[in-house]
Amino acid sequence: MSRRRGRRGGGEHGEGGHDGPDERWAVSYSDMVTVLMCLFIVLYAISTVDDQKYIQLKNSLATGFGQTETSFADTATGTVVPEDLVSEDTENPTPFDLALQEVEDFTELRERISSTLVAQGLDNTVSFELDDRGLTVRLVGTQTFFDSNSNNLTGTAESVLDGIGHELAAARWEVAVEGHADFRASAAPYATNWELSAARATEVVRYLVERAGLPSSRAGAIGYGDARPLMEGDSAEAMAANRRTDIVVFSDQPEDVRALFGAAQEYLVQQEAGAAPTEPAPVETHAEEASGGH
Repeated sequence: MSRRRGRRGGGEHGEGGHDGPDERWAVSYSDMVTVLMCLFIVLYAISTVDDQKYIQLKNSLATGFGQTETSFADTATGTVVPEDLVSEDTENPTPFDLALQEVEDFTELRERISSTLVAQGLDNTVSFELDDRGLTVRLVGTQTFFDSNSNNLTGTAESVLDGIGHELAAARWEVAVEGHADFRASAAPYATNWELSAARATEVVRYLVERAGLPSSRAGAIGYGDARPLMEGDSAEAMAANRRTDIVVFSDQPEDVRALFGAAQEYLVQQEAGAAPTEPAPVETHAEEASGGH
């Protein structure tokens, strides 16, 4: 009897290696509980978002990648994206942005021409007008630039055209010289006012090309005769205003941009005066209303 009890007891001790139940499962269980606890802590953490910090982060990232401007963005100095990695294709200027830039470019051209003429004491020989066609340099007083009933340029005219022409030659825009006459009938050698106005316009554009260096590919001349008066009536003032030669520097912007030139000029005036300028509402254009040219 005793031998059987000893054999049975020894067998049990040898198979288990120790007395009592096997508790190795508890290690795996504790690991699983720890992982679950971490998971729930993370879920809780991300479920309570600080809205203010989230908005600041979102806007800062957007601004850093050039997508939008916002007052919430981090204004710390530094380059988020290197400039040489930013493609110009990502820039989408509005028509008003383009109008502002074009008006500023024309204003700079006007100032350069004016400064050149002022230095020579010839600033009273031209006037300027900026409209939806571009910049018009108006030669004031036909008698200052041409002999009576003639297309011959005076010495003063050549000095003025030298000052204008070199600036136009360095610019990018196309130029047309437009000749005008008053309503009185022309005299020989010109059959009509069209011939007289066209001859004067041609003489001016020839001087700009041949003497001032304006590329001929960007130059042209046209005579309107007395068909487009600036002032109505037969007074001496009206006839003097209508006898004119205009050097028109045409804008190369599309119609919807040129339509905003007036608003852009007003915007810049307000900005210079220290007022708070406002952009105009978008201008809608329709293909069927578009004009065929300048």
